[in-house]
Amino acid sequence: MYINRDTESFKISYTSTLLQALEKLSEKKTKILFVVDHNGSVIGALADGDIRRYLVEKSQDLTATVVQAANRDFQYIYNDQSISNGYNLLSSKIKNVPILDKSDLLVGVIGNDEPVIEIAGRRIGDQEPSFIIAEIGNNHNGSLELAKELVDLAVDAGADCVKFQMRDMASMYNNEGDDNDASQDLGAQYVLDLLKRFQLSDDEFIELFAYCKQKNILALCTPFDESSADKLEKIGVAGFKVASADLTNHKLLKHLAAKKLPLILSTGMSVEQEIIAAVELLEQESASFALLHCNSTYPAPFKDVNLAYLDRLKALGRTVIGYSGHERGIAIPIASVPLGAKIIEKHFTVDKSMEGNDHKVSLLPDEFKNMVMSIRAVEESLGSADISKTITQGEMMNRETLAKSVVANVAISKGDVITEEMLAIKSPGKGLAPYKMGDLVNRVAVRDIAKNDFFYQSDIDGNVVQARKYQLPLKYGIPVRYHDFATICAGGELEMIEFHLSYKDLSVDITEYLNGNYNMDVAIHAPELFENDHVLDLCSPDEEYRQQSIKHMQRVIDMARDVKQYFRNKNDRVCIVVNCGGFTSDGFVSESERTALYAKVAESFSMLDAEGVELIPQTMPPFPWHFGGQQYHNLFVDKDEIIEFCHQYNYRICFDLSHTALACNYYKWDLNDFAKDIAKYSAHHHISDAKGADGEGLQIGDGDVDFITVFSALEADAPNTTWIPEIWQGHKNNGEGFWKSLASLETVLNAK
Repeated sequence: MYINRDTESFKISYTSTLLQALEKLSEKKTKILFVVDHNGSVIGALADGDIRRYLVEKSQDLTATVVQAANRDFQYIYNDQSISNGYNLLSSKIKNVPILDKSDLLVGVIGNDEPVIEIAGRRIGDQEPSFIIAEIGNNHNGSLELAKELVDLAVDAGADCVKFQMRDMASMYNNEGDDNDASQDLGAQYVLDLLKRFQLSDDEFIELFAYCKQKNILALCTPFDESSADKLEKIGVAGFKVASADLTNHKLLKHLAAKKLPLILSTGMSVEQEIIAAVELLEQESASFALLHCNSTYPAPFKDVNLAYLDRLKALGRTVIGYSGHERGIAIPIASVPLGAKIIEKHFTVDKSMEGNDHKVSLLPDEFKNMVMSIRAVEESLGSADISKTITQGEMMNRETLAKSVVANVAISKGDVITEEMLAIKSPGKGLAPYKMGDLVNRVAVRDIAKNDFFYQSDIDGNVVQARKYQLPLKYGIPVRYHDFATICAGGELEMIEFHLSYKDLSVDITEYLNGNYNMDVAIHAPELFENDHVLDLCSPDEEYRQQSIKHMQRVIDMARDVKQYFRNKNDRVCIVVNCGGFTSDGFVSESERTALYAKVAESFSMLDAEGVELIPQTMPPFPWHFGGQQYHNLFVDKDEIIEFCHQYNYRICFDLSHTALACNYYKWDLNDFAKDIAKYSAHHHISDAKGADGEGLQIGDGDVDFITVFSALEADAPNTTWIPEIWQGHKNNGEGFWKSLASLETVLNAK
């Protein structure tokens, strides 16, 4: 049971409509809303069930105001009551109990949902990315210029926040901050001397906070006294960090809580009872706060960190928790994330040898950046226990290559009864998995199966897909290889085909596969991978590598000119789909870098003898797969950049719907708008469904694509173009996946 202090997520104005309430319930993922009047006082509770009852029993008008459906007889507690009173009200029916102050203003919500706090509009909680603080503190050593440099470096390192320290020495110390006081202990004298020399002036703090705003990074500060807190409030700080040394300073805690700004408190050098006392005080003051586990030794020995205490801290604080580290290295803060830390704070410097205690336990910019990247990787890898185990995109590729399948041990004729002796287990994993062998035994073969050919699900259930003519817009075809061209197209009455080439195909004698004249158009898909593990990259920073890519691309063009002589569009420029490269391993590149890469692609194209062909770069997803490892793709992802490339260099593109849908999902772009704007620049299209950021090449209906809107755009602005269904492993079982996709699209598009 926790207390949610992101109260804005739970509040809705009494003038709002039921439709707006439903939208907020869905958007904020809360189970209940509390209706507030013009003064902000809570006057009722509104759950999804309350809305449904109102619509069923009284009116189906979603424009009715929320007060008409609200429950006025709701359970609540006041903030001067024990929190246990609120816990006792929770039941199978009551999932959330509001905490009100004496003016009936909402100050918290008790429930079983994970706690959330909000700082300057940034939600921090278990369903959010970790909030990472670069603790600059006094590591600027009194230099405003160094402070600004540290801010810039923190931004580059990926920090969400930079934090400083402010002290009013005269009011804070019993000797009014006199660093020459001979009565002070040696340690106190040393600290006083550093603080006096390294403190920024009030005007410098104002300038520094303005600089952080300009750099679009949140700035927080630790006030070590009430005077400093008041100054920071005037500057406009969005929240306060409370140092471990002040966790027991209840007078300061009350002073900070009264400002109604969120607090982040470190719990170093304190015992559990002191943490409990601070939590009780802050709850009584209706404060929004988070707690950081901390060991205040500089540096902290690993044996003393005790990350396992994070779980206990969350139970004690009933709030968001995090970790503030003073140990060496980055391993401990990274490890704290899967243990529940949602705020990470580490000291930050440009030179660990500089004067001052904190520099020695600080991270350098590159170290901090590595920590941020590692934390983000850990967050991405954590997933959810609610997600069922599935085969990922990368695993599917490896399963195809490394796994085994059931194959025919002998030639089997249609109508034969299949026996176990007719079956064998062999690689690769293109057909039925070995555990399904028993499902084949004693079944009647529904087709002729050659020796060593694979079995498929249709051999078990008997649902054999037959190719036919489909009623579909534009010129459609399927992707093929040379070796299956003659058989896979049978019965489809196709208007075009696209040869997907491997680098080995560039060395074959095409007359072994092609003869005569085919009454269909042809397109070519250039290989991505060439011999010696060379992935095509026409804008590689390695000039030798780029030149090798250009040579490989010329081989593709030469073959395309030979192939097109057998097809209906032999007198036209045959489209060659190209994945141009520009991928990186460590993250996306900047816009200016992408501009230069596009120019290099165009330059590479200009160096090719492209007579009789049209090179069409393929639109790309943000995360392509090369050698089974995820990369970052930079080119032909963004709509505006694609259009600019087409205008500037006079090229068209291949609109890969699945790739673009993944990009739209990742960047939160509108796919339908993308399709409408890009259609006129597309010469040829790859069509398949998509889901998430890497669910590529899915069967029609297995993803989220609105095919009606997409095809409407293509018909309107690309009326004479061609397309294929590029379904993952659609060629299996004589093109079963392709024929299924065409049939599904026929049903969808003809129902509009």
